[in-house]
Amino acid sequence: MNVGIIGTGAIAHKHAQAYRNIGYRITACTNRTGSRGEQFAAEVGAAFVSTPEALAQRDDVDFLDVCTFPAYRLEAVRLGAKYGKHVLVQKPMAMDTDTARAMIEAARLAGIQLGVVSQHRCDDATIFLKAAIAAGRLGRILQADAYVKWYRAQDYYARPGKGGWATEGGGALINQGIHQVDLLLYLIGPVDEVFGYWQKAALHKIESEDVLSALLRYRSGATGVLQASTALWPGYPERIEIHGTKGSAIVTGDQLTTWDVQDDHGAPAPVRPPTGSGASNPLAIATTPFERQFRNFGEACRAGRAPACSGVEGYRAIELVRGIYRACAEGRPVQIADVAEEALHAH
Repeated sequence: MNVGIIGTGAIAHKHAQAYRNIGYRITACTNRTGSRGEQFAAEVGAAFVSTPEALAQRDDVDFLDVCTFPAYRLEAVRLGAKYGKHVLVQKPMAMDTDTARAMIEAARLAGIQLGVVSQHRCDDATIFLKAAIAAGRLGRILQADAYVKWYRAQDYYARPGKGGWATEGGGALINQGIHQVDLLLYLIGPVDEVFGYWQKAALHKIESEDVLSALLRYRSGATGVLQASTALWPGYPERIEIHGTKGSAIVTGDQLTTWDVQDDHGAPAPVRPPTGSGASNPLAIATTPFERQFRNFGEACRAGRAPACSGVEGYRAIELVRGIYRACAEGRPVQIADVAEEALHAH
């Protein structure tokens, strides 16, 4: 597969490494700052073009990989739709549910695939847990929590727009916690009601929250806690904790670190010590899960089927994030169905 990258910041370098490892070729790239785009192009052996539209027009591009701020996502999907190019967007897929729905609809009408980078679905720990929970090895799930207690120095937010509502859609939850939001939905299922508290600019000079705590009530009847922060020095590996009637599982970083289950049967749990995490370094993350997701996306494009993490899956994560934000802002429990209804009526 030939890839065209829009936006050549830090995460684009991680993507480039993964593409190289699976044999995909970055043929072209673009960036608003020409010098940075040209440097990236030289590093990966790609052509630099001046605009995203020029990139989307190229015959040697099979899909667009969008590594920009979330504010640009819809325009990128419309370009892909116009020129018949599949689109893979970095998380979060959008800043709000209206935009996410518009992206999904544009891709559907054009017959292109829309994927959202949620590489932690492809971690060994997640693959194991998905199958183990479905097989009932943890019993009925009672509690499912996620903790993202990270730290970012103020210079992380030095780039204009970082931590802003208009460019990123929020702070620690939508940017750092979005992967754990996606994993809770993927592993446990839909959330019906949320409540939360946030601290805006608790440590950093930003518009949005850098400390947030939320309570979740899943449709299954389970409950959960979700915490997201970039203000907790020195930063600790993210955790997901799942507790059922037969036992408990804990994922630390991207590794299954605890599997305590009564009378367990089945494949051995891949319990390992924690490894790298983005707790204090945004790029201290493994490449293998990216490789697995990118390979899946390429196969989906070839076969004309939805990728494993499609735009619809990305929408569900945004829907939950916006519900939590509303609960924090209004100081009351919020039904997630209300968020979906608002987006539906907007279109």
